[in-house]
Amino acid sequence: MDTDLGRQLGENLKQLRRERGLTLGQLAALAGLSKAMLSDMEKGGANPTVNTIWKLANGLKVPYTRLLEGEAPAATLVRGADLRPQTEGDGHYRVYCAFPGGGQRNFELFYMELDPQCAHTSAGHLAQPQEYVCLLQGQLVVETGGQGYTLAPGDALAFDSTQAHTYRNPGDTPVRGIVLNYFPS
Repeated sequence: MDTDLGRQLGENLKQLRRERGLTLGQLAALAGLSKAMLSDMEKGGANPTVNTIWKLANGLKVPYTRLLEGEAPAATLVRGADLRPQTEGDGHYRVYCAFPGGGQRNFELFYMELDPQCAHTSAGHLAQPQEYVCLLQGQLVVETGGQGYTLAPGDALAFDSTQAHTYRNPGDTPVRGIVLNYFPS
């Protein structure tokens, strides 16, 4: 995570924690993270993983991208070259947030890449979210609710993402797709 993103995460984390009247210790218990890590994150000095940010989002009951967002302009043009990857699994899983949730937006939109012969498991998200995956390239197996769903380019899958779920690339080419997390009112 670059320093600007880390600083933004720290500012948002501190604001959200204070709005809820939580101490670092209370938030640490809610998110299942250490108090020292949270303190470091609030100071912009940590480099949290994707799953660590999900734990925070779940503990605070906010969309994942609420922790990363800055001031939103009236209209937003997102250039792929400007997106910053958030990585997991030694960089084998990468997500690029095009549109963060929060404010008037009740969804998050990501471009996702998963290297060949790799997998990524995500902890369940906030209460009531739905996840939508549209595969653009490769072959993707999504494991959720005790079942596996194999997607080919052009296929899409929607599922309840409150449960842990795994993206698995069994192929020899990278997987590329679009992931939308929807948070119904």
